[in-house]
Amino acid sequence: MVVCGDDGLAHRLAAELRGVYEEQVTLVVPPAERTVRPPVVGRARAVSAALLDRVVSAAVNRAAGNGTPAAAPSEPVGGQRTLEAVEATEAVLAEAGVERAAALALVYDDDETNIRAALTARRLNPRLRLVLRLYNRRLGQHIEELLDQAAALAVEGEPGSGHSGYSGYSGGDASTTVLSDADTAAPALAATAVAGTTKVVQTNGLLLRAVERPPAGPGESDPPGLPTLALLSANGNDPAFADGSETSGEQGPLLLPDAAAVREAAASGRRGSVVLEQVAYSAGPALPSGRGVGVVAPFASLFSRRLRWSLAGLVGCVFALAVALWLATGIHPLGALYLTLLDLFSINDPAIGSTTERQVLQLLSGLVGLLLLPVLLAAVLEALGTFRGAGALRRPPRGLGGHVVLLGLGKIGTRVLIRLRELNIPVVCVEAGPEARGLAVARRLRVPVVLGDVTQEGVLEAAKIHRAHALLAVTSSDTTNLEAALYARSLRPDLRVVLRLYDDDFATAVYRTLRAAHPQALTRSRSVSHLSAPSFAGAMMGRQILGAIPVERRVLLFAALDVGGHAQLEGKTVGEAFRAGYWRVLALDTGREGQGGSGLVWDLSDTRVLKSEDRVVLAATRRGLAELLRRRGRRAAGA
Repeated sequence: MVVCGDDGLAHRLAAELRGVYEEQVTLVVPPAERTVRPPVVGRARAVSAALLDRVVSAAVNRAAGNGTPAAAPSEPVGGQRTLEAVEATEAVLAEAGVERAAALALVYDDDETNIRAALTARRLNPRLRLVLRLYNRRLGQHIEELLDQAAALAVEGEPGSGHSGYSGYSGGDASTTVLSDADTAAPALAATAVAGTTKVVQTNGLLLRAVERPPAGPGESDPPGLPTLALLSANGNDPAFADGSETSGEQGPLLLPDAAAVREAAASGRRGSVVLEQVAYSAGPALPSGRGVGVVAPFASLFSRRLRWSLAGLVGCVFALAVALWLATGIHPLGALYLTLLDLFSINDPAIGSTTERQVLQLLSGLVGLLLLPVLLAAVLEALGTFRGAGALRRPPRGLGGHVVLLGLGKIGTRVLIRLRELNIPVVCVEAGPEARGLAVARRLRVPVVLGDVTQEGVLEAAKIHRAHALLAVTSSDTTNLEAALYARSLRPDLRVVLRLYDDDFATAVYRTLRAAHPQALTRSRSVSHLSAPSFAGAMMGRQILGAIPVERRVLLFAALDVGGHAQLEGKTVGEAFRAGYWRVLALDTGREGQGGSGLVWDLSDTRVLKSEDRVVLAATRRGLAELLRRRGRRAAGA
């Protein structure tokens, strides 16, 4: 496996492949990355620390086509070889062994860099499985089709050529998968920030809905028929307890527990649970379409509240004058309203010879008409100003409350913003720079935005943080997110806070400190690379992950799998195929995609036998999915 990237996702993906899937990995990173500690995943903690502290061996320059050095290689340590190169050129990819590799992941932060390297890699090895990280969804679809077509033509042109790499791969070796870490992590981040505890995985027309339930009280039990996906930490209410991770031991969260563990948790009343509510086909929420959406302001936003009250008062005066004229003269009510409007607009019909009441009412109507003129002028000016500023950024309205304050409108923040608006959650965004990519989306969705440095006083106050429901800090800087969270807690001690933090140890320390200082307030820390790396690793193994849900600081994955070829599933009943802590079959897809919801059976009996032609939707831990997808012949090939 070859992984090329320039940020934390590359390190975490390499650690995932090495520590969970036990693959041989070549990691290509820029030279500056040697000063950054790579993330740790499970048993790879000691290996990652060793890689951090090692001294990069003497650079070995290999001439490339442009005359630049290819890479500075290092000796393999614990199944990983590291190459240092500024970018993934043809010479660097050749040095990394792409021509003999089974899969290549290109996870640079820049889309263009990934596309250029993918085209080069496809030329070097037409049978290579490619996994690309692209933010642009539409471009990703076109690139995926282009690379798959190029691979098919290349393989067709060389019918006698065989794959010189590893055995155990068949048919789909040259597949191309385009993923986005922002799309993978955004639903989990948004779900953590909102008040509800529903966790939704929605992809490729498939909807999986899980709900988090509090610990059952005395005499209570979970509704029957709901599969338990996880048990939450037993001491999650302890301020000194870190948000449950894989190192939390027996007190941490239990993924895919067996019936005995569920009964024990129900009897103790100390553990909450995450249960499956629904598996179905769904078209999914419609994303905001592009041009013209949100340009025309709603009527209520054309005029200020003060002006609307002024107009309402004047209309009330007109009707009051018409009623008074009707009572004073006895004419028809519509005639009285008509005469009142004539007087109001100063149409020449003096009430000479009429009664005193009629003359007084005519004078009052003229006075109201004079008052109406500036109000109408103000209405016209406000409407013109609203239409002119329809494309400008909105300010947080007065009286706003119960909203989510979102810090950062980069790649992650933009996707989180879209997800929150799909859930109809009110949002106020805070962004430091006027050139952020998410400002256009916020403008189109008519979401209020505060421009300014969140670390400066007055910025969070302008976002109405004192009346907010939650703070979601997803900037690319850990220190900025932490500083904003601490300042927000000083203003609102009970505020729900969700932080995007990269370093696991740092996140644990922050979580413990914030929980100890504010035990009654909810605090969560999430890592985008931690949420998205399993999907990239699964794609490199030839299986696209449908989605993932966070269970405290662990991740539960969902995948669609053909039963044939998997001895752990084929010929076994659903009950026999279940392996606690590893995988659980949730649904049987008998109709395949596109044939309607009738083909998906999710209330499976434990006695249902899984056949080789069946396709199942299952929940799995990272290690469970690794065991199901582990390649045959890998160790022999590595030798």
